[in-house]
Amino acid sequence: MSDEPTDEEVVRTAAEAAEGVVFAHYDQSAVTDLDVTVTFEEGVLDVDVYLNAPDDPDPDEVAREAAETAGEAVDELFAA
Repeated sequence: MSDEPTDEEVVRTAAEAAEGVVFAHYDQSAVTDLDVTVTFEEGVLDVDVYLNAPDDPDPDEVAREAAETAGEAVDELFAA
């Protein structure tokens, strides 16, 4: 049995981290649409964040930060 996290744990960790970044910047009621898509196949993580929210802060920047943070959270998961 491997000590590495399951694919499901990886996806959940990444999605939760991305959502955490978004909601650290915006009230939940201010977010019109949020779609976090995470795939983890054959050791490759893909995180896509679509965010429709007010222009301050820039939603594109927040989405980018959310995706980067998701990757960092998964790196920490594997390092644990």
